[in-house]
Amino acid sequence: MREVLDLSVPAPTATSAHLTLRRGAARVLIDNWTGTSTVPSRTLYPHQWSWDSAFIAIGLRHLSARRAQRELESLLAAQWADGRIPHIVFNPALPFDAYFPSPDFWQSSSAGKHAGAPAVAQTSGIVQPPVHALAAWLVHLADPAESRRRQFLARVYPQLAAWHHYLLTRRDLAGAGLAAVVHPWEPGMDNSPCWDKPLTRVTPAAPETFHRADLNHGHPADRPTDLDYGRYVQLAADYRAAGYDDAGRHHFAVEDPCFNALLTVSEQALARIADQLGADPAPHEARAADLTRALVTRLWDEDTGLFLVRDLADDQLIPELSVAGLVPLLVPGLPDHIVERLTHSLNGPHFHAESTALIPSYDLTGHAFDRTRYWRGPAWFNTAWLIERGLRVHGRVRQADHLRAAFLTTAGSSQFSEYVDPTTGDGRGTHNFSWTAALTLDLLCAAPDA
Repeated sequence: MREVLDLSVPAPTATSAHLTLRRGAARVLIDNWTGTSTVPSRTLYPHQWSWDSAFIAIGLRHLSARRAQRELESLLAAQWADGRIPHIVFNPALPFDAYFPSPDFWQSSSAGKHAGAPAVAQTSGIVQPPVHALAAWLVHLADPAESRRRQFLARVYPQLAAWHHYLLTRRDLAGAGLAAVVHPWEPGMDNSPCWDKPLTRVTPAAPETFHRADLNHGHPADRPTDLDYGRYVQLAADYRAAGYDDAGRHHFAVEDPCFNALLTVSEQALARIADQLGADPAPHEARAADLTRALVTRLWDEDTGLFLVRDLADDQLIPELSVAGLVPLLVPGLPDHIVERLTHSLNGPHFHAESTALIPSYDLTGHAFDRTRYWRGPAWFNTAWLIERGLRVHGRVRQADHLRAAFLTTAGSSQFSEYVDPTTGDGRGTHNFSWTAALTLDLLCAAPDA
């Protein structure tokens, strides 16, 4: 049966500009669809990325619920036996030099054998933020009849539960109830100044031992430096040498507020999925409550009015103000005074949400701020979407409406860029970026409380 994509816009937002924007966003997702999943970009990111696919599915549900389900199912097909969802699933039809680190670097099926890496699919060995259960629940809500017909939730629920179990057990490196990340690529904000201090403990790989494919498609001024990239490569090589065993020694191990806020919200989504399937939601609800308490206890900083990253090497908070510290607004159970402080911080001098083109990824007044370099200042659409959703969770409707309007304006004017200059809104990175298009569709089409 031929798949039909729904290109309509709900009546309340069906202005001429919104219709044009929707058509443009839909075209990006159609062009980036491979037949089983969606690449973030045909040039810079030609494989399947983990949290990208979750965000993409959230947007795809407005075009085709079935295609959105397939997006998540194709990613979960590469899940490791220990429960981890790898951050890249490689397309075997592409040559190794299409992206670095490539499959021959990760060696997942051999180096990851004891951790349960799949024997056929080639993947990376690290992970990305756990948005997947939230995405699965939203995809189900887009067409419950189609979801039930295909038994979508029944099939993905055990895999999502195993994914969370992996994070809550093997990745609770401090034993304090939060998941740790062991590589700067895992929190998704690859080049954030939050990683500068822990990365000083890492001796970079020699430049002649790797070739950066990202510079073939991105301007060096936008990308991580060669020194930082060498550290990323060395960390990944060390993890590979340890068989991707989380019990080993980690030169880089931090607890990130965005990562753990998304795990909390996804546990709440798993509770809804369990209830829909006739299972007991209580264990997921209890884990979400425990995560919320640990998030506040471990990562909230009263002085700055933000959540901060905790470096597990010295058990200290890292004093860098990042957009990751605002994302916990998503969590419904936050204490009221923390919600007040976060919304004040969002509009204060460090982020200026109501006067910038879009929320910067790093403190506008910070020592490491760079408005064009990857995650060191530029504004990203996925973090804006998460914060917009968080503002609505806590009834900050006016602020959410302002952010939604800024998002849609900037997405359209920047040709669905990967990220933008936070002060001017000028596009940076690659254009026609899939999660930018997908989340544009979601803000155009989803009910505010969905």
